Amino acid sequence: MTTYEMQQEILRIKKEQNICILVHAYQTHDIWEVADYIGDSFGLTQQAAKSGAQTVIMCGVQFMAETVKMLSPEKKVILSHPDAGCPMAEQYDREMILQMREKLPDYHVVAYINTTASLKSVCDVCVTSSSAVQIVRALPYDKILFIPDSSLGSWVKAQVPEKQIELLHGGCPTHQRITAAEAQAAKAAHPEALLLVHPECRPEVTALSDYAGSTTGIMAFAKKSDAKEFIIGTENSIVQHLQMECPEKRFYPLSKDCICGNMRLTTLADVYDCVRGVGGKEIEMDPQLIAEARRPIDAMLQYGG
Repeated sequence: MTTYEMQQEILRIKKEQNICILVHAYQTHDIWEVADYIGDSFGLTQQAAKSGAQTVIMCGVQFMAETVKMLSPEKKVILSHPDAGCPMAEQYDREMILQMREKLPDYHVVAYINTTASLKSVCDVCVTSSSAVQIVRALPYDKILFIPDSSLGSWVKAQVPEKQIELLHGGCPTHQRITAAEAQAAKAAHPEALLLVHPECRPEVTALSDYAGSTTGIMAFAKKSDAKEFIIGTENSIVQHLQMECPEKRFYPLSKDCICGNMRLTTLADVYDCVRGVGGKEIEMDPQLIAEARRPIDAMLQYGG
């Protein structure tokens, strides 16, 4: 079966069986082409909730599929590859954060959406990379423990100096691999290019950027900009996607090592197996955990996320 033939079968089956396919931006382009929705994790979750489909396939990682299930508990939610996790989301567990709350009783816990459902259940509000600054600024309290990504937390802290923000030493290992030396070398190699980075990158890398923002923010900036060359400081799949969507522009990876192994686990054949009901992993969650983990998400929406 060719790539095209497999894609056509996926499209046929999903239509017949009323299946919604969510594809995170870090997936490969052959998977993008069978998606109902493409984007960042929480945006996909919201699209799933609006969809009339009773089965949702999340082509991403475990915490994303959990969040889909939390917002659409009546739907059958399938994670495209059963082993696709997120090291950042799994860095801290519920007990560790409860201990931190005891040590810092005056602090409210702000959790990046890239966390497990269990961890969300002991937090006060969630944020996305695109909404973090806006929400932290809008919160009615001044003392904040930001988890788990210290790089994103540092980026927020710099923009909201009026808040007292404490950080834990966590983060995305894929983005953390990028160094300031690599950023400087890329800028020297491509002096006309703008540097666009995700705030999960180290603060010293973000400081060198022309734009820092979420994955969808990076893509939107590149598409709208009058500039013709860009260095992309996030998962390298975004270089390919932008090359496809803006062939008149040039895109360069900031680091050849910025590759998320968990995102790359999912193949087009995995999606094919999922729509046929013979692959993936169904997400099942306890109703009490869903209720507890939804609280910080509802708070995020209340504050404008």
